[in-house]
Amino acid sequence: MPACFAETIQKARSMKYFYLPILSLLSLSVSAQTLNFVKAGTYATGIFDDSGTEITAFDPASKLLFSTNGSETKLDVVDLSDIQNPTLQFQINLSTYMSGVNSVAVYNGTVAAVGEPTSGDQDPGVVAFFDIQGNFLKQLTAGAMPDMVTFTPDGSLLLIANEGEPNGDYTIDPEGSISIIDMSAGVANLTQTDVTQITFSALNGTNIDPLINIYGNDGLQTIAQDLEPEYITVNSSSTKAFVSVQENNAMAIIDLTTKTLDTIVGLGYVNRSVIGLDASNTASTINIATYNNLFGMYQPDAITAFEANGNTYIASANEGDARDYDTYSEEERIKDLTLDPTNFPNAATLQNKDVLGRLNITTSLGDNDGDGDYDSLFHFGARSFSIWNDQGQLVWDSGDEFEQYLAVAYPNEFNSNNDDNASFKSRSDDKGCEPEAITTGDVDGVKLAFIGLERMGGIMIYDVTNPSAPNFIMYELNRDFNVAADSPGAGDLGPEGMLFVPSSASPSGKNLVIVSNEVSGTITIYEVFYSIGLTENETVETLVYPNPTEGKIYFGQSGSYQVFNLDGKKVQSVDHKNEADLSTQPAGIYIIRDRDGNVARIIKK
Repeated sequence: MPACFAETIQKARSMKYFYLPILSLLSLSVSAQTLNFVKAGTYATGIFDDSGTEITAFDPASKLLFSTNGSETKLDVVDLSDIQNPTLQFQINLSTYMSGVNSVAVYNGTVAAVGEPTSGDQDPGVVAFFDIQGNFLKQLTAGAMPDMVTFTPDGSLLLIANEGEPNGDYTIDPEGSISIIDMSAGVANLTQTDVTQITFSALNGTNIDPLINIYGNDGLQTIAQDLEPEYITVNSSSTKAFVSVQENNAMAIIDLTTKTLDTIVGLGYVNRSVIGLDASNTASTINIATYNNLFGMYQPDAITAFEANGNTYIASANEGDARDYDTYSEEERIKDLTLDPTNFPNAATLQNKDVLGRLNITTSLGDNDGDGDYDSLFHFGARSFSIWNDQGQLVWDSGDEFEQYLAVAYPNEFNSNNDDNASFKSRSDDKGCEPEAITTGDVDGVKLAFIGLERMGGIMIYDVTNPSAPNFIMYELNRDFNVAADSPGAGDLGPEGMLFVPSSASPSGKNLVIVSNEVSGTITIYEVFYSIGLTENETVETLVYPNPTEGKIYFGQSGSYQVFNLDGKKVQSVDHKNEADLSTQPAGIYIIRDRDGNVARIIKK
């Protein structure tokens, strides 16, 4: 983390109200190495806010990207041979096999897509297999409401997280489960006997980890029905799977050699008396503050396993999620609760809408002594990313770093929503910037974590080479708040899925991060690489003129360029152009970087 950023966070944590100083947020001119995170190209479905793209899977041999198109119940198959010009090649129509597609995975030319059956959402789910050309191969039955699918690294197994959510009126609540499909005999020979269904029924009637949030509709559901698997990641040796059980704030660990449940652990809570948050969507200013007896449930959505120093770690995007159905909802605002007078002597102040009154919490926790009032308050999602060991124990958490950074870098757009570009602080009462997607990858010997923020948008990037002490590197936001959200010019909105492609498998020969954005219906491809710092690498290869300029600048050739001010904030991006316009920017020095990492300085008069 840059020293100036760390110092700002430390100061902010010591103050009740968070002020917005002007800071240098990215070390653009002093570091020996600079991480380049450069937008290469974007594929646009043209579908706004209707799940035009959510999850992607890449096949290196064919250079094809398979993307779930929930709006049309199809897979969009996109050619990435030229990552600057991704093009739709064909679509695979899934409506014969399922009523909606939720996830996709690919391994050695076999594509697997999962979704709900045409018979009804709570019925056993469907996994359909295709070849790279989109030809149907096989269909099998999975658990109810399959939400995520992935192959093990060695390709021997296909794993499916079956969420098992209830229907709207809570009259049908299937068990959550994990499906394990043995792929060793090849897809052509698959039968239903190759599917092992792991449920949590053995936990019914037992005393499980008290940190696992078990609740239901008036207590009528079993533990197995209450647990809702969300996302799966696997260790590098394909022997252990780790499953986020989001609504229950838990992680399940699966032994893949025996195909059995190893254990399930509760993830615990963020203590908001130490780690602050901005909790009101009505207050006119940003207020990142701490509160006694307030806790955040981690509730991760996407998780990803990585190796460091011979050990397996799991990084999680701590989005948060509530159960909110027609006949049962755990979600309530603090202003509408009765608070324990001993634990909350200042309840009247706290329940003001500009303080904590608007914050959504769960009613399933907090009445510790059963007297009808709330002794503690638990809100949804930690607004952070975490690193856990392979036993599900917390190693490190980013705390309030996301909110502290965004408050400085984007004070007018802080905690915005993903479908409205005039929505300052509209998500502060819910889950903030809402970390949703996460992936990791090795870039020139550095282990990096990329975290997509579903509501605010953009990608936080951390160095996690030392899992117990990660360092913030940069934040990339490909979003223009000055145009309507449903305009193509708004950029990428609502990152839902994220995929790292190593340079050895990349069409361009450089590491890639592929981000699928559900609201904007776009898929953006970034190249990721290190280059030497600006002072050592400044070069005339990036020819920019006139210099100084009063506004318009021209490049030596058409291409993709990014413009940064000296605070490290990207003020403009251009693609496939040979000019940019700084007329609306204040006078000063600007840094121009091209997609290869070449840089130049220019003076705006």
